[in-house]
Amino acid sequence: MKDFHIHTTFSDGKNTPEEMIKAAIDMGLSDIGFTDHSYTSFDTSYCMPADKREEYFEEINMLKKKYRGRINVLCGIEQDYYADFSSEPYDYVIGGVHYVFIGGKYIPVDSDPEELEKDVKEYAGGDFLTVCEKYFETVSDVVQKTGADIIGHFDLICKFNEKNGFFDENDPRYVAAWKSAADKLLQYNIPFEINTGPISRGYKTVPYPNSEMLRYIREKGGKFILSSDSHKKEGICFKFDEYEDYIR
Repeated sequence: MKDFHIHTTFSDGKNTPEEMIKAAIDMGLSDIGFTDHSYTSFDTSYCMPADKREEYFEEINMLKKKYRGRINVLCGIEQDYYADFSSEPYDYVIGGVHYVFIGGKYIPVDSDPEELEKDVKEYAGGDFLTVCEKYFETVSDVVQKTGADIIGHFDLICKFNEKNGFFDENDPRYVAAWKSAADKLLQYNIPFEINTGPISRGYKTVPYPNSEMLRYIREKGGKFILSSDSHKKEGICFKFDEYEDYIR
C-alpha cells in the first residue's frame, strides 16, 4: 500500500512525521508521502509557517535516510492555488483549491460551515451556485498555477453540503461547472485523487470526487490515485480497499 497525502504537525496534522512513518510501517505500507499545507499569508491558521519550510525539508530528508529499506519516504507539498511560495523544491505536488476569491474576499470553502454560509451571504448574495462556479473555474486552472502532479480533492466545495444542504449537486449549473473543470484538467493526463479524508473525519459518507464525477472522469480516460488526506495516524489508507477498483 501507498499513501501520498499526509499531514503532520508542520501544518494542521496531529502527529509528527516520524509518528506517521512508524504507523505506516506497522500497516505494511511500501511508500508514504508528506504533503503539509503550503503557506498562505492571508490565512495562517492551517498552513506550514513560512519560517518552517527549511526545517520541513531537513526533517523529511533525515527520515528518508533513517527509514531507507523499510519504507520509501517522499517530501511533497499540498500547494494551494493562492500559495505564496513556489512548489519547485518538492518531490511532488498535490494541487488544491481551498478558497474562492470573490467580492474582494478569500472565502475558505472547507474550514467551517457557519463561516462559509455567512461569507456566501455577504460576498455572493447568498448564491452558493455562483461560489461553486467560481470554485470550479479556479480548480480548472490548478495544474497550470501550481505545477501539480496530482489533482487534490476535486470537489472540496461540497465538504459541508452533505449535512448542511447548502446547494443542489444535481443542479445544471453545478454539473456544468464541474464537468467543464474536469474536461480541462483531463488534458494534463495526471491523476485525480480519490480522497477518503472527508469520510474518516466524519464530514461525508463518500470521498472526493463523488461517484458521478468518478464515473465521468473514468469514462473520459482519467487516472486516479488513492489518498487519505490523513491528519492523524489512524487515518492512513482509510477505506482504500473500497476504492481500489478505480485504480485498477
